[in-house]
Amino acid sequence: MSKNTQRLSQVISTFGPGAMVDLPTRSVVIGGLEQWDMKGGGFTTLSEPRLQERLEKLLKDRNRLDQSKSLFLRTPPTTEAAPNGEPRGISSAIFPAWFVCEEVDVVGTGPAGFRRRRLVRWKDLDATGRKRFNFDDGRKSEVTPIRFVCACTKGHLQDIDWRWVVHGTTVCQEPMWVEEKGTSADPADTSVVCGCGRRLSLQEAFIPGRLGKCRGERPWLLDKDPDGCDLNLKLLTRTATNTYFPQVLTIISLPSEEDELTKLVAELSGELTNVKSMEHVAAAKQFNPKIAASLGEFADGDIFERLIRIREGAKADASKSPKVAEFDVFASGREEIGQNHPAAKLYAQTLKRLAWAGASDIDLSSVRSLVAVHRLREVSCLYGFTRFEAAPTSSDGDIEDVSLAVDGAPISRDADWLPAIEQFGEGLFVHFDEAKIRAWMNEGPAKERDSKLIAGFQHWSLRFGGKGPKYPGLPYALLHSLSHALMSEIALDCGYPASALKERIYALPEGDGGRFGILIYTATAGAQGTLGGLVATAPRFASILKAALDRVAICSNDPVCSDHEPDTQSGDRATHGAACHSCLLIAETSCESRNLYLDRALLTATMSATGEAFF
Repeated sequence: MSKNTQRLSQVISTFGPGAMVDLPTRSVVIGGLEQWDMKGGGFTTLSEPRLQERLEKLLKDRNRLDQSKSLFLRTPPTTEAAPNGEPRGISSAIFPAWFVCEEVDVVGTGPAGFRRRRLVRWKDLDATGRKRFNFDDGRKSEVTPIRFVCACTKGHLQDIDWRWVVHGTTVCQEPMWVEEKGTSADPADTSVVCGCGRRLSLQEAFIPGRLGKCRGERPWLLDKDPDGCDLNLKLLTRTATNTYFPQVLTIISLPSEEDELTKLVAELSGELTNVKSMEHVAAAKQFNPKIAASLGEFADGDIFERLIRIREGAKADASKSPKVAEFDVFASGREEIGQNHPAAKLYAQTLKRLAWAGASDIDLSSVRSLVAVHRLREVSCLYGFTRFEAAPTSSDGDIEDVSLAVDGAPISRDADWLPAIEQFGEGLFVHFDEAKIRAWMNEGPAKERDSKLIAGFQHWSLRFGGKGPKYPGLPYALLHSLSHALMSEIALDCGYPASALKERIYALPEGDGGRFGILIYTATAGAQGTLGGLVATAPRFASILKAALDRVAICSNDPVCSDHEPDTQSGDRATHGAACHSCLLIAETSCESRNLYLDRALLTATMSATGEAFF
């Protein structure tokens, strides 16, 4: 695979619009949706009414979508050639426009010595390919993009004006260099130096206001924010992890229990987004071969009636958390959920208790049912991004609250579609007894542990200036910790690597006693189903659960890990009880909450246990 090619899933996550990507000879910022080559059918329209309705309301509320428009979900463009023979793709702007020569001048020796490299602009490079810089004495040097840029908490991004930062209002055209000394890469050991003698230590660049005010530049959209911006710019290391945090909403597709026509219309609802009347249905049949082939034999009125019914259902679902509808389907107790055929969005079986409990020496009375999910469809959609701080995720699966320490940035100027991908896979759903969890919550040791976790959470949320997310609750910490323990153990049994597994935690206190469950699943883009290894672990669930609890009873970092007190820590560690990389933390791509709200003391007795364990 060439280095300037990305997977579809990467384009809606790590390398979406506004993200900086290193290419072999330069760095670019991924272009906004207006710069995606979507002409001539270079994409697929995805149908997921619940997701469309929810995001359409979000974008209209934030004035990012015209009130008269409807929202589409589309896959990113593929690498297949367009009709003109050119490969499809995403246009990306060169960013940053400052480069550092690879040729190094060593000045002096010993502690007083330093290394110096020339600092040049894009326009100064050799016009042939823009890969090297020609010195006045005839030398030629390859160049690399400078590591440092600047941004603000609204997501705006721009080059550092190095001449202004070094000289202020003084005009100077002398050559500039990046000087480094030592081997620590400490900011204090790196300086930008001008031939006139002026210099700036990178340590100074961290001083608030030192880099100047933001101009509202949005290089991924090739414009400036029409609302302007006057925030102080912050230094940003181009390849650091805090340069880009995608905002992605994920939904598990639910089965349709309607007739054949309703199922066909539901599958094509993305193609029918702009249909507002029966006349529009007739036009869609006439001009869209896909719709004509699937719906041609049905009456226009019947098609429109089914479409309205689907939309009204989506609007009703959009008013509540996506996890509520998902939980109600998985925990319905039906022997079969959905239909067992290749085109089904969801097919699962509620297993008989004897099939998974068996003769076990672990108390499974808190587990109401186990559901083997043979086939599921996950749809994920990118709707924005943040810099410096990730927008905290909501424990109930709702859209992230971005009105915190950072603001979500748009990925287009006025596009009426968002990029999304569908992934297919399998999973296990564990339904927990609501009464058992509530009884445990009311016990003294559990209450005392909850108060410590709340204190740590409040300490952590101070970073958001009092506008942080809500505390997810003790049941969420319990189920989240158990999910991580199970994922690590299942990975040893099912054949999938741990990084291939994902989770959805259902800790929803509203309703008749609440909704409590865990979905552990795997999903792969472009594949109908997976290898079946995850579902095959269902008969061994009791032994897997016992092994998972035994494994987290002792951590290799004990007693330090087990003695951890949340309210005495800083950063994300303040949301943890007894949890670290040696016991409960997993790959962040697998965790729905970025490895927050974990405590193995809630699961089983640890070295410092005081009786709060659920099992």
